[in-house]
Amino acid sequence: MMKPTERSRLPMKLEPILECDVLVLGSGAGGLATAVTAATRGLSVMVAEKEDVFGGTTAWSGGWMWIPRSPLATRAGIVEDIEAPRTYLKSELGAHFDADKAEALLEHGPQMVEFFERNTSMRFIDGNRVPDFHTTNGAAKGGRSVCAMPFDGRELGPLIDKLRPPLDEVTIKGMAIGSGQDLAHFFNATRSLRSAWHVTRRLVAFAGHKLRYGRSMHLVNGNALVARLLKSAADRGVDLRTRARAVEILREGNRVTGARVEIEGVMHVVRAARGVVLACGGYPHDIARRAETFAYTPSGREHWSAAPRSNTGDGIRLGEAIGAHFDASLDTPAAWAPVSLVPKGKGKPEAAFPHLIERAKPGVIAVTRGGRRFVNEASSYHDFISALIGTTHPGDEVCAWLVCDHRFQRRYGLGFSKPFPFPVGPYRRSGYLKQAATLHELAAQCGIDQQALVDTVTTYNAYAKDGFDPLFHKGSTPYNRVQGDALHGPNPCLAPIVDGPFYAVKLLPGSLGTFSGLATDARARVLDESHAPIPGLFAVGNDAASMMGGCYPSGGITLGPAMTFGYLAGIALAEALQSEAVADISTFKRARTMQ
Repeated sequence: MMKPTERSRLPMKLEPILECDVLVLGSGAGGLATAVTAATRGLSVMVAEKEDVFGGTTAWSGGWMWIPRSPLATRAGIVEDIEAPRTYLKSELGAHFDADKAEALLEHGPQMVEFFERNTSMRFIDGNRVPDFHTTNGAAKGGRSVCAMPFDGRELGPLIDKLRPPLDEVTIKGMAIGSGQDLAHFFNATRSLRSAWHVTRRLVAFAGHKLRYGRSMHLVNGNALVARLLKSAADRGVDLRTRARAVEILREGNRVTGARVEIEGVMHVVRAARGVVLACGGYPHDIARRAETFAYTPSGREHWSAAPRSNTGDGIRLGEAIGAHFDASLDTPAAWAPVSLVPKGKGKPEAAFPHLIERAKPGVIAVTRGGRRFVNEASSYHDFISALIGTTHPGDEVCAWLVCDHRFQRRYGLGFSKPFPFPVGPYRRSGYLKQAATLHELAAQCGIDQQALVDTVTTYNAYAKDGFDPLFHKGSTPYNRVQGDALHGPNPCLAPIVDGPFYAVKLLPGSLGTFSGLATDARARVLDESHAPIPGLFAVGNDAASMMGGCYPSGGITLGPAMTFGYLAGIALAEALQSEAVADISTFKRARTMQ
């Protein structure tokens, strides 16, 4: 396979030229899936990542992909007709349902999984017990999710140093915990000898890796997904570049033919014979565009994203500069998630900790400054913040507080504050965790209405002991219950808040990434203002407007489409010149016939 070749700079004033078939800008799941697919189809591919490390937001994510009817589900005996997930998407997306994109995902998603299993280092684990978020028509209690299988980072060789580490705030000193059984063992380590042994082995292995390699080599979640894609890309000769920032898309006529890319501080012209793929991670840290599209934050600053700070909308701006249409018509512009701000020390910016897990556990509630609950705490992270924004008066700070007792904090932790055996003192002294002997005192520390908080907890406790939530029905859906504590009954999501001291953490509106983005078709081709494809330009991942229309029907609805449409983009790029040649021959024949 021909790799990109560099030409000498003659004369000196000319920029060096690199040549390839496909140029991918960005290195999350969507971009790497495109690169691997195109390379497997015989094309020369360059991946240009502006940071020092590969992986984008994917490397920090849970790594789950929503792929109904996947081979893993089928092999487990979960067989459903395509009409079921199609019905669910129609129910959830309403007017935002795009039939062409839905068909592309539902038809080609399973093919994508099979392609990567057969041709690459990608291996998957099933999420056959992971339900959809909601219970509308067509919802499933499992069988629609897959995740990357844990991966030994040593297989990457020197590339391991170019893999973005997992988000520090959600690890134990740098050790990431896998979804499913791995996480369950950590929660149950004090209640089960089997779980205690599992955790002990994981900690010992991590200590050994840390001493020998400086990081954990047991990669899980999104880190494993990126690592497997990187390994697959390297195996196929993909030219992987870091510190490579695209500054301009190049065209000949209407067709995109490459880009100007600053690589290691030197500007290059990268000629891409088949096309350019925008995969730069959307705009979660573009303050100006946030102000334009996030209705609740007119300044764009009252928002805290858990995505990498380098995701500043580069790909979207590059596309717009040559006429691409930015689609801001979605139901919501971003994948909302509640976050808390973790102090990082003097002179360092606070880090956003995403609250994805503990809200569903028994014995915690969320309240506004008024001291009242406003949502089913076990609902999805997106629904949680949608409810918070919807109940906040214009002009007021959008915030809430998670409140729990000592038993809960020691059992599950509260946000960044880890459970037993980690001490609570450091979190309390840093100001992250509020602690008080009584609910009155806790409310005073947080600026919450004191009597309202006491009344709310008293009312909550009266029905929580019986496992019933008449106000918000916490624990009433399959998704709620899966996120709760299976060993707690009668409701895995409900328990009284009674044993002081009491704790609270402030929640703010954040996101895991953006939904609004460049308009694309069902082949991932970027569309212009007249909704016509721009020849040679593709967008995947969060640079493309979400096919879910700003709705959030299930976990993995970002990475599932990113991988699927990356796969479809790779195929389209491999077929591009052949299709054009056929079209040229047909045009020639018609012209000869007319003579």
